[in-house]
Amino acid sequence: MTTTVAYADLESAAGTDLGYSEWLEITQDRIDVFADAADDHQWIHVDPERAAGGPFGAPIAHGFLTLSLATKFWSELFEPEGVTTRVNYGLDKVRFVSPVAVGSRVRMNAVIAEVTEVKGGYQLAVDQTIEIEGGTKPAVVARGIYRFYA
Repeated sequence: MTTTVAYADLESAAGTDLGYSEWLEITQDRIDVFADAADDHQWIHVDPERAAGGPFGAPIAHGFLTLSLATKFWSELFEPEGVTTRVNYGLDKVRFVSPVAVGSRVRMNAVIAEVTEVKGGYQLAVDQTIEIEGGTKPAVVARGIYRFYA
């Protein structure tokens, strides 16, 4: 479910738990396309036969592939109204906690941790946790930094 906040109300959004995105299955095709884009063709990601005998028993998604999904999930969870420009400003303290095996489903929870006024807009620090369905530990934990301008 998407949380909508008017630009004028962004400053008071700190502490808002945005809930969870939809689940997304991690397919071998998605992993292969990412491997091509990142030029990272390590066997643990792209060779299902060899990966089956590896430490995880299946190919796993690149950590940066899983992290990149935060952009998709973030757009599902938060919609500021009255904004003319949105900027993905960066990340703080990223951790790849658990590998994501092909066929797994992941989703993200996001909590707006801080809102800071910046020149011409607001900066939101968002605690993002990408979890694996049925997993005991998250796949990725990161703080995303986003800027919004009216």
